Amino acid sequence: MTKVLIIEDERLAAEKLERMVARQRSGWTMLSPIETVEHAVKWLASNPAPGLILMDIQLSDGISFEIFEQVEVKSPVIFTTAYDEYAIRAFKVNSIDYLLKPIDPDALEAALKKFERISASMIPDNKVIEQTFRQIAQTSKIRFLVKVGANYNSVLTRDIEMFYIRERSVFIHTFQGKTYDVDYSLEQLQQLVDPDQFFRINRNVMVNIEAVSKLVVYSSNRLKLVIHSGFNADELIVSRDKVSDFKGWMDR
Repeated sequence: MTKVLIIEDERLAAEKLERMVARQRSGWTMLSPIETVEHAVKWLASNPAPGLILMDIQLSDGISFEIFEQVEVKSPVIFTTAYDEYAIRAFKVNSIDYLLKPIDPDALEAALKKFERISASMIPDNKVIEQTFRQIAQTSKIRFLVKVGANYNSVLTRDIEMFYIRERSVFIHTFQGKTYDVDYSLEQLQQLVDPDQFFRINRNVMVNIEAVSKLVVYSSNRLKLVIHSGFNADELIVSRDKVSDFKGWMDR
């Protein structure tokens, strides 16, 4: 009997996916859904590997690929996310399948049949998964359409110094000192931009590596960034739990 684990931070989405799988494979056992990278790492480290994992790429505390960096994932994985058609084609170069949200029942059925065809020896190791993930990253968004008055401008992603939240809205700040609001959350932007180029330093700010001119040691072993435009440094504090990853990102 196949045991299925769903890793999804949106409760309603997880429940809907669970119902869909249960309808299509009534003999399978659905395990309790997991919502975060942290919980997934702990669960996978202390429980027998499930037969199949359905995993959202973007979770509330990070990108689900971070799970593979912290614990050995022995189960085949079907990813779910909201990438465009081009990214889907890139992702399907290996035997892990991919479902575009909102999930279509026929697409889910095809993915489950694919899972049933593969054997344990065909499950890709972490290096293959990493290679595939990087192929998706290469399809990163290269420009953003922003509204300026009654008109629209196109801003190249490479010209963006940072993304930041101010009063519940998300803004672009460019190297040229211009600011535009965008209709994306920071979580969505993390999926759209190149992770080698941008790093989310805290809950409210994601910076371009080219923007950082200096790192200043801050209280409790945290870091404060000084960036080329002189943007308000009080907002450019690297969260304590991100300091190690940020140093590694800067020191590649």
